[in-house]
Amino acid sequence: MLIELKNVTHVYEHERGTRVLKNVNLEIRENEFIGLIGHTGSGKSTLAQILNGLIKPSEGNVIIDGIDITKEKVNLQRIRQKIGLVFQYPEHQLFEETVYKDIAFGPGNLELDPEDIEIRVREALELVGLNYEEFKNRSPFNLSGGQQRKVAIAGVLAMKPEVLILDEPTAGLDPQGRRQLMGLLETLYKKEGITVILISHRMEEIARLSTRVIVLCEGKVQFDDSPEKVFAEVEAIKKLSLGLPEITEILHCIKERGFDVRTDIFTIDGAVKEIVSKLRRKDIC
Repeated sequence: MLIELKNVTHVYEHERGTRVLKNVNLEIRENEFIGLIGHTGSGKSTLAQILNGLIKPSEGNVIIDGIDITKEKVNLQRIRQKIGLVFQYPEHQLFEETVYKDIAFGPGNLELDPEDIEIRVREALELVGLNYEEFKNRSPFNLSGGQQRKVAIAGVLAMKPEVLILDEPTAGLDPQGRRQLMGLLETLYKKEGITVILISHRMEEIARLSTRVIVLCEGKVQFDDSPEKVFAEVEAIKKLSLGLPEITEILHCIKERGFDVRTDIFTIDGAVKEIVSKLRRKDIC
């Protein structure tokens, strides 16, 4: 098992003992694409930081690749190499004068040879779709917002993580930037074999890309299943103050009007084919 959480509880003492996570038990395997959703304050970001070793839980055990990181004298640097974390607005953490230096900062701390660092920087830039020769000597502060975010993600990828956790990575991006970033995550998952944990309030992204959806509510796991099964719980999802993917909403509306359409479709093309096929059966078109 790649990651295992056993009875994890976390309390923020400075917030009058608020319990953000309550007895969470999870198993995460290699090469999963997990969508992590929940209302604001449900514990998503805290869980992400616990997985990366930035926060030690108040109770319970977090086991990463067989190592219990809640124990004393654990090499957390090694854990953070394995579990990469991309915060919301990661471009705010850019600080070096060139793109190359920013991406090379993490690998440089691993005491790698300069040649190995260069290889990692080149590979990371190529993974995020930025040309190495074109961008390596540019200032990250003179790039577009979407390019800055790609550079920030490249800095995490240069550490060669097995797991990539992203906290609302498309926040603030225009539609084209969102599509490009989601395409990148799909590539990392399918072609590079990286386990992805995506925190997002955009249910379309979660439904289309995830192989598994985990729903948190008030620090507890409410659902943990495939996107098809989770988003079939329409009333329960709405009671948790969460939305459904827009395509799912449309298909449910059509079904309520007497058309026996599937509601477990999350792409526009798939929905169009389903609707047209059912309309034809009713001799409407």
